[in-house]
Amino acid sequence: MAMDTLLELINFPIDLRKLTREQLAQAAHELRMFLLSSIAKSGGHLASNLGVVELTLALHYVFDTPNDRIVWDVGHQCYPHKAITGRRGQMSNLRQKGGISGFPRRDESPYDSFGTAHSSTSISAALGMAHAARLQRQARRCIAVIGDGALSAGLAFEAMNNATLDPNLPLLVILNDNDMSISPSVGALKQHLVALQGGESASLFSTLGFDYSGPVDGHDLATLIPALERVRDRHGVQLLHVITRKGQGFSHAEADPVNYHAPAKFCPQAGILPTPAGKLSYTRVFSDWLCDEAERDVRVVGITPAMREGSGLVAFQQRFPDRYFDVGIAEQHAVTFAGGLAAEGMRPVVAIYSTFLQRGYDQLIHDVAIQKLPVTFAIDRAGVVGADGATHMGMFDLAYLRCIPNLLLMCPADENECRQMLHTALNHHGPAAVRYPRGSGPGVLPQREMATLPLGKAQVRRIGRRIAILAFGSMVAPALEAGVRLDATVVNMRFVKPLDVGLLQRLARTHETLVTVEEGCIAGGAGSACLECLSATGIAVNSLLLGFPDNFVEHGEPAELLATCGLDADGIENAIVSFVTPPVAKFVADVGSFTDESEAFLHENTRVYRGERP
Repeated sequence: MAMDTLLELINFPIDLRKLTREQLAQAAHELRMFLLSSIAKSGGHLASNLGVVELTLALHYVFDTPNDRIVWDVGHQCYPHKAITGRRGQMSNLRQKGGISGFPRRDESPYDSFGTAHSSTSISAALGMAHAARLQRQARRCIAVIGDGALSAGLAFEAMNNATLDPNLPLLVILNDNDMSISPSVGALKQHLVALQGGESASLFSTLGFDYSGPVDGHDLATLIPALERVRDRHGVQLLHVITRKGQGFSHAEADPVNYHAPAKFCPQAGILPTPAGKLSYTRVFSDWLCDEAERDVRVVGITPAMREGSGLVAFQQRFPDRYFDVGIAEQHAVTFAGGLAAEGMRPVVAIYSTFLQRGYDQLIHDVAIQKLPVTFAIDRAGVVGADGATHMGMFDLAYLRCIPNLLLMCPADENECRQMLHTALNHHGPAAVRYPRGSGPGVLPQREMATLPLGKAQVRRIGRRIAILAFGSMVAPALEAGVRLDATVVNMRFVKPLDVGLLQRLARTHETLVTVEEGCIAGGAGSACLECLSATGIAVNSLLLGFPDNFVEHGEPAELLATCGLDADGIENAIVSFVTPPVAKFVADVGSFTDESEAFLHENTRVYRGERP
């Protein structure tokens, strides 16, 4: 067997098990080089995958997969697993529309035993599988592979607390300890793992009832494979502590695993090159705003659940280290922790992705909103996020937030409005949320001077006839483009809660059809809020609600996905034309009276939009 073509012969784990142990090292080298080349061309999670090449091969070599179940926590380290489970030829379209996912998917392969993408779920899922195996009298091992960063979440400890109630379960936890989540790991657990590496005998895991072994070198197959064989053959609940290094085998990623966590396309020889200066991202707008507010007000603190870089808190940490809190992958704790700070007079800002705020929902209601505590939620990645797919889309925040009493909810149409809304949220006497998309906006330069926006006041951007398009946040720009083509009125709604009730009533009386457009789910979203408002005032109106349909949006380029969902200018225009042709009602409203009101309204609100004080 030619040593330089081993990977070509490994299509499934059964092929891997035909190799000698000596050949596995060559297979690991080839697989690492394949991943580096493939990810450089497609973009994707890099450092985490390079770090688990040997561990992946060893697991599939020792265990009888797919009969034995492997659950990859988070799953952003599953690329080597996918490459040796029948999908190596599909890696070139990884995370692209119509291609395979960057995370485990049960509908992709029987080797993907459980779908993942959010952290800290693996032990719970594998524990459920282990109980199912026992109840069904199936001979299989259930293996959870969890990183030290993911282990900081409460869900992981809930699962470990429950796991050892039955000491005979066929459950194995692989602790993949690389001293990282996306950022470096934080907290007391990190220090405990360091102590275990230094030879400390007592282990938290042993105290919880696990049969602890390790630590072992996760890149040395000669020690890793025997260690896995030992825990495979033991009875009861096992935990094997494995030490790995993110970016292993690629010097750029080893030196900087944070920036090489999920790079775009790059040249392996040169590494990631600086990106040309362009429009400000919303994340950068938030970052600059938070530092400016903290400079003015010593009560301002920043909180992140292990997303320092992604949420734009690097500069804040550097400038205000005493007021920066990385709580680890612990969204529930982040929200209640913020509530405690607010209860004592501080002004906490929780920087969090839309998809991750879902994990702290009970705390948002119970610990913040009921008590009317002034916590600001800066919600990044709202709407389409692209290549990470359904698990990371910010589809639901408008629906799950607007139903919470006492909460102020805003959607900026551009970068300057984002800055002003964040300022408005921080100065609000209660919980407030500003949700903004990934990437840059239309290019409106944020004004340094900040002003509190009038609560619940929308902004008429264009006056037209027959049709009024009520656009929320990122949808204002494409709605304006469609509005020009259709000679429609276009409104930047700004607020989802409270809504501009007076304007809604005037629009309903003076327009034949109201169209709402939001980068969020239609069911229960901002459009639904508008119709509920009108219904409560006894106004019936022809309406069209545009947003994400009642299905999960899969991975792909953001613009491509928005177009597929009909949320670009063409899609908005086509949907409206289809809906109003032929006209659904005779237009009898007094357009002139609305025009007179709107011109004054537009003049006043444009001043705020430009950063002037009203």
